[in-house]
Amino acid sequence: MLPFVADLPPQLQERVSCAISAAVKYGVPVNIVLAVAEKEGGRPGLWVRNANGTHDVGSMQFNTAYLADLSRYAITANDVAAAGCYAFDLAAWRLRGHIRDDRGDLWTRAANYHSRTPQHNARYRADLMRKAAKWADWLEARFVTRDVTQTRPAPQPRQTEEARSTAPSMDDQGKAR
Repeated sequence: MLPFVADLPPQLQERVSCAISAAVKYGVPVNIVLAVAEKEGGRPGLWVRNANGTHDVGSMQFNTAYLADLSRYAITANDVAAAGCYAFDLAAWRLRGHIRDDRGDLWTRAANYHSRTPQHNARYRADLMRKAAKWADWLEARFVTRDVTQTRPAPQPRQTEEARSTAPSMDDQGKAR
């Protein structure tokens, strides 16, 4: 068990560990993967039939409509339904595609995981944002994080007084004197 999930109920420990690993692997925000996992509320082996005849499968409720593209890699619905982190990897892969390729703000693109239909997307998006904020707070309390949207100059190494006094002085052209 990873130490950062020790304070979670046992049924959430795998979800959090797998979501964090998948988010890092696919370069998507961890709090968004955790929020989708919570929002979808799936579990291994769960199949939910949708009105359009597709199914949402497994821990991340991965829609079977996306499996047609993945069949060339021999990925099946049973693979997605199984316990373990594989479903989280597929979900993070799919989220990365939405975030990278779809239109709209980050939250609309992430909510495309559920639906691109505007009214369904908007409802999912609003709840996803609330859940992602909660997970961001949880992550910040347990990990050293850095806001990559803030541009700050890189920290400069500190020079000791001794190093400054022994360093050669430079003239206006950058040459040692």
